[in-house]
Amino acid sequence: MPSKLMEVLMLGRCSHEFSWPRRGSDGRYYQVCLLCAAEYNYDWKTMRRTERVDRAETAEPGLRRKGCVKKKASWVPRARRIRSEVEVAYRPNGGDEWYSGIVENISQSGVRFRGEHLLEEDTAVELVFEMPQEITGQEHSKVQCNAKVVRAAPPAQTESECAMAAAIEDYKFLHSEQDRAKSARSGK
Repeated sequence: MPSKLMEVLMLGRCSHEFSWPRRGSDGRYYQVCLLCAAEYNYDWKTMRRTERVDRAETAEPGLRRKGCVKKKASWVPRARRIRSEVEVAYRPNGGDEWYSGIVENISQSGVRFRGEHLLEEDTAVELVFEMPQEITGQEHSKVQCNAKVVRAAPPAQTESECAMAAAIEDYKFLHSEQDRAKSARSGK
């Protein structure tokens, strides 16, 4: 009880800025705070962080016994999407010109967006947009992502924008307008 009280009263608690959910070698998903390195399990079905993980723990100690292997499911359901209609700026990695678009949804596999300029599949791309609170743990978190275009389609006859999907490899938080401007100038 006293240690819990100290945690609550402690000044300067971490505001947590979480990484994109990662998959461990044991198959579980987790997120790491980029500021304090705290690790939390992540449930993609509910799109929520669950309990904090002690790194010394083993994910499934019962499966560590000799000869015991966890069987992988043969059918995997489609990843849950978070619908989002936020502006996105994107460009090929190292490019000079930013293009604008709209994020349609985000899932564990990446982000789907529409934009004015079509990028080819397998293109490394930089994206800047506001990440949903369900992933970052904070409201209004502008991030710069490194990603790879995995699907790209030119505009349909009734549409004016291209549709693209990109697998997010990592991202960093852009805390201020200065960070955003510096990132845009340097291409980082």
